[in-house]
Amino acid sequence: MLLNPGPATTTYAVKMAQVVPDICPREKEFSSLMKKLSEDLLKVVHAPQDKYAAVLFCGSGTINIDVCLNSLLPANKKVLIINNGAYSSRAAEVCEYYGLAHINLKFEIDQRPDLEIIESVLKKEPDIALVYTTHNETGTGILNPIKEIGALAHKYKSVFVVDTTSTFAMLPISVQQNNIDFCMASAQKGLQAMAGLSFIIGRKEIIEKSAAYPKRSYYCNLYLQYEYFKKTGQMHFTPPVQTIYAAAQALNEYFSEGETAKWQRHMRAFNALHKGLETLGFKNIIKKEWQAGLVISVLYPDDKNWDFEKIHDYCYQRGFTIYPGKISTANTFRLCSMGAIDENDITAFFVVFKEALEKYNITIPVFYKEKN
Repeated sequence: MLLNPGPATTTYAVKMAQVVPDICPREKEFSSLMKKLSEDLLKVVHAPQDKYAAVLFCGSGTINIDVCLNSLLPANKKVLIINNGAYSSRAAEVCEYYGLAHINLKFEIDQRPDLEIIESVLKKEPDIALVYTTHNETGTGILNPIKEIGALAHKYKSVFVVDTTSTFAMLPISVQQNNIDFCMASAQKGLQAMAGLSFIIGRKEIIEKSAAYPKRSYYCNLYLQYEYFKKTGQMHFTPPVQTIYAAAQALNEYFSEGETAKWQRHMRAFNALHKGLETLGFKNIIKKEWQAGLVISVLYPDDKNWDFEKIHDYCYQRGFTIYPGKISTANTFRLCSMGAIDENDITAFFVVFKEALEKYNITIPVFYKEKN
């Protein structure tokens, strides 16, 4: 049972979907599978097929960040990175590595971005062509106001790119209602499939316009992959064949469960995580009303016997994976409500988690020293 922020726990049917006869990915049968998969991905975020396309890549979620930033920035223009966490920081690093002109607009990791500050930057910097942010900062669990940020981006004639890696197929999303030009995800997170397949959903007219932009990468060029798939029905380079079969099965399960029912299930698990943590006395970094409903970033208690690795190993040996934090200024661990889990799984986890605390003589409820 994976309580880490991806890869997520998968169903037996998704696992077994990978066990298929060997097939050349250039066969029409496989091209038909990818075509349907691409169309189904659009449906997840209510993206109309005449305006949006799903472009598939072989790689982890970070490849999407790379592709969008290097492919969608016109010459002599800037990217505005709205940064309040580790994954938007990663986008800023991608800009640095490519030498892309960018503004790394930083906010505190436990705060939502200030819309007035964002607008002031957009007013002062007319060369900004691309506005980028993360929907749910998985390092902390904070949910950013993408609809409002997207409205500002469009007000100042910029393209809006959102990292929806952890919210895609989890939190219900409508690209048009949320002013999203491009979003992205990987199969192993909210979709509950296997790692190795990533995808970008974006506006066709902008992708096609990007053909004239500077070519900064060969493998990670959005237009090149889009155009090749459009002409041939195939990915430009060898696809992760078995992973795509698993993703197709995961999409079938997604639509069978239903967008609303799936999100309600994750919220049951999320609320059960909060209940269990509160019962044991743990504190979390982000105010609950700002959390996406996916990730809880939990503060280490101030107990001399606390040892995350020991707690992790105890839980892991009994079938539960918990995850270290991703905040440089605080010692934290993370619990997530992703994957094929429900509240009964969380209840079972807290039985084991409490056993671990007791085994290592950690005071229950846990305590925190008052900070001066």
